[in-house]
Amino acid sequence: MNCHSFVLQPVPPFRLDLTVWTLRRRPDNAVDRWDGRTYRRALVLGSLVVEIAVTQIKPPGDPHLLVTVSGPPLTADVKTAVTSALERLLGLNIDLAKFRRFAARRPRLGALARRFWGMKPPRFPSVFEAALNAMACQQVTLTLGIRLLNRMAKSYGAAFQEGERIVYAFPQPKDLAALDPQALRELGFSRQKARAMIELADAITAGRLDLEALANKPDADALAQLQQLRGIGRWTAEYILLRGLGRLHIFPGDDVGARNNLQRWLHLTDSLDYEGVARTLARWRDYGGLIYFHLLLDRLAEIGCLEGGLRCSV
Repeated sequence: MNCHSFVLQPVPPFRLDLTVWTLRRRPDNAVDRWDGRTYRRALVLGSLVVEIAVTQIKPPGDPHLLVTVSGPPLTADVKTAVTSALERLLGLNIDLAKFRRFAARRPRLGALARRFWGMKPPRFPSVFEAALNAMACQQVTLTLGIRLLNRMAKSYGAAFQEGERIVYAFPQPKDLAALDPQALRELGFSRQKARAMIELADAITAGRLDLEALANKPDADALAQLQQLRGIGRWTAEYILLRGLGRLHIFPGDDVGARNNLQRWLHLTDSLDYEGVARTLARWRDYGGLIYFHLLLDRLAEIGCLEGGLRCSV
């Protein structure tokens, strides 16, 4: 087994732990793995499967990440592909200085930003993965949605094996395109979700749909195109814009958990609906997605996940 390492330098400040928790969301996540020090994920790079391990070796103000790639030889193309994936997954090149200056002038927001100083907004490595994450979590708890995705990865994702240890990458569209919906039903997905996921994978594999091209569209057009697809409504589409396309001003207003986090943070007595979220965030509208991520970390800290995740059970 080949193992090769190199160093990446994110835009400071950067904290790997906070960024990884914002990406993985629950300790149950078996695709994005974290042991308290090292982030690991199996990645599909064309016809290759590698495992990456990322450890922070210098402090947040001058961050350096040691990246170890296990699998095939570390050619220039493999290193470039791994670097590109990590820049997206961990937001390595995003400069949040403007947000920090904005937050510093607003006491409540400033306190939240200072608490999670060094978190970078993550993105799934593909819009397809963002879409499937959103679909899996529709109308179920986040914990259950992630467990369903774990089952999908183990059943249909590419395997990376080192000795007796086997880990699984997130499935690619071609891995799901030819499935019968019953195959996903047997993993616990609803009939509607199974059909929508397979139709999406088939459309991408057949070349009828290019979700990555949404990066070139304004929000309204991207939302409209997404909502034409089976199984994608307003919440799912906004979630995809935030976590798949990196639109950091998008706060998915139909996300019940996120609405509750916002209400709790602002000590609001009345429940928020979609329009209420928009009104509440109007003063911070350029940073809705960043607030969404910071409030997610706030909730994860409250339930014990940020201290290794072993006590987190919700």
